[in-house]
Amino acid sequence: MSEWLVRARRSPMAIVVGLVLVLLVVNLAITPEMLGPGQLPGTVKLLVPSVLAAMASVPSVMSGRGGIDLSVGPALGLVNVFLVGLLLPYGLGDALVAIPLLLALGSVIGLVNGLLVARLRLQPVVVTLGGYLVFSGVALVVLPQPASGVPSWIGTLSGAWLGGFLPLPVVFVLVAVAVWLVLRRLGAVNLILATGSEDRAAFTSGVRVPRVLCLAYATGGFFAALAGLALTVLIASGDPAAGRQYTLAAIAAVALGGNPLSGGRGTMTGPVLGAVALFLIQTLLSGARVSSLWIQVVYGLVLLGAICLNSSVGSRLTARPVEVPR
Repeated sequence: MSEWLVRARRSPMAIVVGLVLVLLVVNLAITPEMLGPGQLPGTVKLLVPSVLAAMASVPSVMSGRGGIDLSVGPALGLVNVFLVGLLLPYGLGDALVAIPLLLALGSVIGLVNGLLVARLRLQPVVVTLGGYLVFSGVALVVLPQPASGVPSWIGTLSGAWLGGFLPLPVVFVLVAVAVWLVLRRLGAVNLILATGSEDRAAFTSGVRVPRVLCLAYATGGFFAALAGLALTVLIASGDPAAGRQYTLAAIAAVALGGNPLSGGRGTMTGPVLGAVALFLIQTLLSGARVSSLWIQVVYGLVLLGAICLNSSVGSRLTARPVEVPR
C-alpha cells in the first residue's frame, strides 16, 4: 500500500485517471442509461462548460506568482450576459459578429488581469478577486435578472453530430485544444512554465516575463469566453449568476489534475480530467439523491485533498538552492 502511495504521488495524473474510471463505473452502476444514446449528448453538453472553465484556469496557474484566477466564473458569465442582454437587443447577435466580439471580450478581460499582475506586480489573487466583483456587478447591470431569448445559431449549436451522438458544443473544446497546441508548437507554453518556475531566472535568460504573463492571462480569458458560449448553448438564456459556480470547480479541477497551484509545472490534460472527475462526482451525488447544496462542500474538500496530495511532490521538486543575486 505504501509503495502504491509513493508511485501515485510521483504521478498525479495516474490518480485522476484512476479516479475518473472508478467514478464512471460507480455512476454506470447507479444510472446505467447515463451513457446511452438518449442521455449521452445531454451529459456531454453539461460537461463542456466545466472543462473549458478548467482550461481557462490553467495558463494563469502555470505562470506562477500564485496565479489562481478567481475571475474565470464571472468572466464566462459576463460573456453569456453580453450576448443575451447587449448584443442581441442591439442587432449584433449574428454569429459572424457576436462570436469574434465575445472572444475578444474574454481575451481583453484576461489581458487586463495580466497587465495588472505583470506591470504593477500586484498579487494575482487580489487582482482576480477584484475582477470577480467587477464582472459580477457589470453582469447584473447589463442583465439584472435572467432573461430568455438567444440568437438562432445558439439553437443550432445545441444540436449534435453523428446522428445525435456527439453534441455540437464539443467544437468549443476542440477550438481551445487547437489554440493550446499552437501555443505549445510556438514555444509559448514552455515560456509560461519557465516564468512560473522562476521568473527572475527566466528574465535573466532573455524571457520577456511581462509579455508572457499577459499572454497567459489573455489565453485564459479566451478559453473563458468559449466557456461562456458553451454555457449559453446549455441554458439557452442569459443569467447573470450562472457563471459564478464555475470558479471554485475550475480551481479544484486544476489541483485535482495534478497541476501545482504554485505554478511552473503541469499539463492541460490533467485539469481536463479533473473537471470530468468533478462532473462525475456531481452526477453521482444527483444519482444518489444527495442534495445539490453539498456540491460546493465536495468541491472544497476535493481542492484541499488535491493540494495536500500534491504538496509533497511540489516540495521535493522545488526545494533547490536559490542563488541570491549580489
